[in-house]
Amino acid sequence: MSSPSDIAAAVSRLEKVGISSPALYDTPALNVAGNPFDLFRANISKTLSEISGVEPDLIVPALEWTMTPDRGDLVIAIPRLRVKGKKPDELAAEWAEKYPSTPFLSKVAAKGPFMQFFFNPQLLYKTVIPEILKKDSTYGNSNIGAGKRVIVEFSSPNIAKPFHAGHLRSTIIGGFLSSLHERLGYEVIRINYLGDWGKQFGLLAIGFAKFGNEAELERDPINHLFKVYVTVSAAQAAEKDAGAAAETVLALKASLKKEGAEKADIETKLAEAEVKAKELAKIALDAVVVLDKGHPLKDEKNIDPVYFIPRPIDSEAKAYFKRMEDGDEDAISVWKRFRELSITKYTTTYERLNIHYTEYSGESQVSEASMQGVIDLLEQKGVLYEDRGAKLIDLAKYNKKLGKALIQKSDGTSLYLTRDLGAAIERYEKYKFDKMIYVVAAQQDLHLAQLFKMMELCGFPWAKDMVHVNFGMVQGMSTRRGTVVFLDTILEETKDAMHDVMKKNQAKYEQVENPEEVADLVGISAVMIQDMQSKRVNNYKFDWSRMLSFEGDTGPYLQYAHSRLCSVERRAEISHEQLMAADFSLLTEPIAEELIRTLAQYPDVLMNAHRNLEPSTVVSYLFKLTHIVSSCYNILWVAGQEPALATARMALYSSAREVLNSGMILLGLTPVERM
Repeated sequence: MSSPSDIAAAVSRLEKVGISSPALYDTPALNVAGNPFDLFRANISKTLSEISGVEPDLIVPALEWTMTPDRGDLVIAIPRLRVKGKKPDELAAEWAEKYPSTPFLSKVAAKGPFMQFFFNPQLLYKTVIPEILKKDSTYGNSNIGAGKRVIVEFSSPNIAKPFHAGHLRSTIIGGFLSSLHERLGYEVIRINYLGDWGKQFGLLAIGFAKFGNEAELERDPINHLFKVYVTVSAAQAAEKDAGAAAETVLALKASLKKEGAEKADIETKLAEAEVKAKELAKIALDAVVVLDKGHPLKDEKNIDPVYFIPRPIDSEAKAYFKRMEDGDEDAISVWKRFRELSITKYTTTYERLNIHYTEYSGESQVSEASMQGVIDLLEQKGVLYEDRGAKLIDLAKYNKKLGKALIQKSDGTSLYLTRDLGAAIERYEKYKFDKMIYVVAAQQDLHLAQLFKMMELCGFPWAKDMVHVNFGMVQGMSTRRGTVVFLDTILEETKDAMHDVMKKNQAKYEQVENPEEVADLVGISAVMIQDMQSKRVNNYKFDWSRMLSFEGDTGPYLQYAHSRLCSVERRAEISHEQLMAADFSLLTEPIAEELIRTLAQYPDVLMNAHRNLEPSTVVSYLFKLTHIVSSCYNILWVAGQEPALATARMALYSSAREVLNSGMILLGLTPVERM
């Protein structure tokens, strides 16, 4: 990551604080210009190498964070250096004794087989605070991804269905990963791969023709289309049940005619089956009439269950989708309208969550040529086989867990997996990505593992660059009244709840210029932080009371912490120029040292998040930061202090606010200044 110019910038910055000719190990593995911990790693690795004879390249990755400040800022386990001839604890003691006094470190200590390195806090103050507070600061950013392109596919809801909890998880995790990669220098292509094709659209289209309302469609397209889909699906399911019951009756009647049949037993079963079939036929007709008030059999009192054997709605939906696949202009026109209305509505929700996309794609956009090309390629590789006209691939021979995968049905139609294969090829041809991340629920682990293995079997070298970022389920996501609900309703309820809390402090409430907007932003923070604060693969329970609390580790608490720091800045009335010229030698309290050490960790935190692809890495850091800031308020007073001391402390607080602001924006939150 470091370049000659980075080393030069670091040396120049150190010379300004009185350190001439600093010992720095020059390696691309370290970002000495943008990461304070890397600057110290560069110094320690070079100095320790000179003492020990161990290559700096071995020392750099062995320098690790400590869990608590009393163990130093960085620690190295001597066994990792593979030095023979002496015991690790003896080497640690010997090297600690020989380690020279440097302006980088306040102490070097041996603890058993470990060496502990304690940073000089004054050097941290002098290098970290100006870097954070300088104009247009990009503190925390890196150029590790410079010249590389990453695709992040996330959210991917189904057209004409409201945005629900599962989509929320994919959306905010994907938004975070996109922003993180941009911060680290990558060019990011954000793709929303919509579920916008399949027989369900035939079902939706015929449902809308019978049950739809143009005015409702224009007013609230997503929810109206969802209402249509639920209604037509209920009628379809009822028809299926009635048809199956009618088939059972016919089968029993046929068996009565067979010689040697146990007629008494069959007649009993037939009587029961006829009663059940009539009941289900009545239920089906009622459901069909709800869907289609003009249905020709709407007044029929004793409908013959046999009517439902062909499953009229299902047949009609299949026929409609066939028209779509054949390119029928009228059918495609209806589908396009539903798709465009849905995207327009989704966009408003995405904007509310600070999410944007490079491209709205979808299953419908994958060409037949791409899908057929993958099938042909797999056949050429000799990995496909046919079973009753269907084409499959046995992946179990490569990994038992992968099992068999169906690539093409016996009627020649493609499947979701086939479309994903074609989409991957089209994306590589279009974008030549260096990495492609799929943010998809853990239930799809097998699907994605099969997809990646097939790409590998096709011989694509970029198959190794496909990554599945999975996540667990949200349990119990419902309104406070207990009904299963969609995201827009949740966001409205959290906004209202936050607004009610804000009104309780009338004096502060009156100072907020736009309380509705602030309540919305704080409410969104509540939802998003509850989602991101645990490891993403874990399921979590949606908890209203915990989520809306201003105490503990919640979204509202982060917003409160940020607004309080803004308040401290406003009251202090100290200019940016004064902060940049602060005398940091006045900062002597242990809590101030703890805060500057934590601020120095921020670039490392982003690199850790890049390695583990976990939003919780950043969330946990921000809570740690805000807890330390909260502890500072009772000790590091600004108001009523001598100007020089007030300025130094304010520079520290302003740096904390900048880092908190940066981390919150990275997570997709909009920090508020008053609440």
